[in-house]
Amino acid sequence: MSMEQKQIYEQAGVAMTSRSFAEYEKMFMLQTEQLQGRRVLDVAGGASSFTTEARKLGILSEAVDPLYEKSSEEIDKHGRQEIELVAAKMEKLQKVYDWTFYGSLQNHTAGRVKSLERFVEDFSSYDGEARYHAACLPVLPFEQESFDLVLCSHFLFLYEEQFDYNFHLAAVRELIRVAKSGGEVRIYPLLSFRTEEYSRLPDLINELTNAGYLVEKREASLPFLPNSHQYLSIIKMASA
Repeated sequence: MSMEQKQIYEQAGVAMTSRSFAEYEKMFMLQTEQLQGRRVLDVAGGASSFTTEARKLGILSEAVDPLYEKSSEEIDKHGRQEIELVAAKMEKLQKVYDWTFYGSLQNHTAGRVKSLERFVEDFSSYDGEARYHAACLPVLPFEQESFDLVLCSHFLFLYEEQFDYNFHLAAVRELIRVAKSGGEVRIYPLLSFRTEEYSRLPDLINELTNAGYLVEKREASLPFLPNSHQYLSIIKMASA
């Protein structure tokens, strides 16, 4: 398909996401049993149900997003509007996607609603230890070396046209900062909305490698977006 014919998912501003734990498992190749008792951070998590589902499985998950400044009612309303908007866009692009995991657009939409509902219930009712933090990259409100695993889905790289390379580099360095020595940062997907690999990814990998981190592209297992078969793994070596 030529560039003139290529169908592009059009996005203005940063979208709010409502993804499930099962989707995170496939995006980031997570092994639940290895994460139990570990501290995990979901960055730009939006209204995804990952944190509440992970907690029920014994994973010490937290999430950070500027969205959390809003009330649960505001998030619920905004989330449902976003889900309807996404469904309408995807209706026109159904042939672009691989529906192996979701089965159909209807299933995809229903899953988004269920994840939103799970998130809103948890966000509005949890007490004691805070697990939803209102903040945004490239500055996170955590001490350095706080988390065993740091995840970032559908934010970095995807918004290549809105955020420049300096932002991406600063954001990734911040993800690394809050990861523990020996811990890991995982970012998915490696694409812009044009479904092409982030154009400055080689530069980013080179800078991080020179800084002493182990950086690799690894295979993911959520083949939905074209070319979305990889995530970026950054391991914070103890000496880095």
